[in-house]
Amino acid sequence: MIVVLSGGVGGAKLVLGMSQVMPPEELAVIANTGDDFTHLGLCISPDLDTLMYTLSGEVNPETGWGRKQESWQFMDAVEALGGETWFRLGDRDLATHIERTRRLSAGATLSNVTVDLCQRFGIESGILPMTDDKVRTRIQTDQGELDFQDYFVRRQAKPRVSGFHYSGAQTADPSPAIRAVLAHPGLRAIVLAPSNPYLSIDPILAIPAICQAISDSPAPVLAISPIVGGAAIKGPTAKIMTELGDQPSAVTVARHYQQLLDGFILDTVDCGLSDEIQALRPGQGMAVMSTRTVMRSIEDKTRLARFAIEFADSITKAAR
Repeated sequence: MIVVLSGGVGGAKLVLGMSQVMPPEELAVIANTGDDFTHLGLCISPDLDTLMYTLSGEVNPETGWGRKQESWQFMDAVEALGGETWFRLGDRDLATHIERTRRLSAGATLSNVTVDLCQRFGIESGILPMTDDKVRTRIQTDQGELDFQDYFVRRQAKPRVSGFHYSGAQTADPSPAIRAVLAHPGLRAIVLAPSNPYLSIDPILAIPAICQAISDSPAPVLAISPIVGGAAIKGPTAKIMTELGDQPSAVTVARHYQQLLDGFILDTVDCGLSDEIQALRPGQGMAVMSTRTVMRSIEDKTRLARFAIEFADSITKAAR
């Protein structure tokens, strides 16, 4: 069993690679739901949807999110009526949100809805919402405290960031499925995907029971840097680091997670930072390896996934 903590696009690429190199029943993904919100009366779970669409081959290959072969008649009609169109819902994507909303309104949990949707998309690996409770990422900015989608989509991540709050996380419980995979006797590794640390991974780790289970696990915990050569592979990660007073680098990512990590993967461009990262945990040790981490093709994704698995195994063997 390998568990991956993931946000949307960047994490989904790694998860797709993992799904190609290991049995699907041995892969579990704990997905960020801090981005979830209600829009036009519908329950939207962007990261869950990106993972589902990616693993099922339904994702829009040009954007990395949304569904392929999409049409936009619904949004055109909403715009004609004077409705909100800043968060665009394609006609095919809309079906997912309508069905999720219907089932949640009927009393189903988000975990149960996600299991059924995955089955209908033909996905055999487990995509697990980080909680069935309501956790929402709130961002402190120079324009006030903003909901995630307001910051990220409506304002295109332009406000200057000064901090984060994960509302509801302290009292949220992970699902029984998450507790089971993190306590699995055959757990081989826990991997923090190259997703935005603050917006995608931290909301998951802000749930005390999840963070404690990862900390207590005998399985090696790895992170893959989303920063390559001082720049983010995708999204505002580097911008946020600068605004928080940190240098955008793989070292900053490793320092952010250091209390949990047994291993860290950085891009070959940044291999000169290995010694500095290893020194973050003197006496305890943090294994560091470099490889090409930018995932453009399916070959890139599978190669990085295989590298991460082999790296985790090497840490396990070293510990023994």
